[in-house]
Amino acid sequence: MAEQVAPTRSNLLQRKDQLGLAQRGVDLLKRKRDALISEFFGLVKESLNARRMLTKTSREAYFSLFLANAWDGPEAVQSLSLASSTELDLRVDVENIFGVRVPQVQPPEFSSELPFSPINAGVKTLDTAAQFRKLTEAIIRVAATETRLRRIGEEIKKTSRRVNALEQVVIPGIGLEIQQIRSVLDQRALEEVTVLKRIKAKLQNREEKTDTQSVST
Repeated sequence: MAEQVAPTRSNLLQRKDQLGLAQRGVDLLKRKRDALISEFFGLVKESLNARRMLTKTSREAYFSLFLANAWDGPEAVQSLSLASSTELDLRVDVENIFGVRVPQVQPPEFSSELPFSPINAGVKTLDTAAQFRKLTEAIIRVAATETRLRRIGEEIKKTSRRVNALEQVVIPGIGLEIQQIRSVLDQRALEEVTVLKRIKAKLQNREEKTDTQSVST
């Protein structure tokens, strides 16, 4: 149950200030939401491109692996893959997009040196190693883009909920309080005017009686 607001002029001025602040807040949040939506659709396009590149790179990498198994033998390919035990270091920066902290994953930087000796490796196996490096980059690019997309999408929903709360609950509530306070103050003012009229009428009557008595004597 909402607390009853005392119908005073100070509370009326306070509620007017709150109403103006809430309306400015709605304007700011809407501008933020529009900017985030624009950023979101840009990332959707980027994400679709990253997905297409992932599909293409994956197809090429596994076709290359098929050729390596056929030419160099699965045992040789598997032996070299097990010899590869390098760790992949990723750098993650944080970007501020319209007040939203969004992770920015930097593409991995592979060493020019292979994690195994290329002396005993066939050409097809070396090509497969290069293709799977490209595939790793494509996977990371998709993950990074979709992480940003999800983060901004969540912020758009949150901002929309705030806008709706202000427009549908807070602002109408303050407006109703202002209306109620004004109604009471107007009623009081009307009553004060009525009382003053009565007092004025009584004073006039007294003056008229006094004048009449003065004339009669």
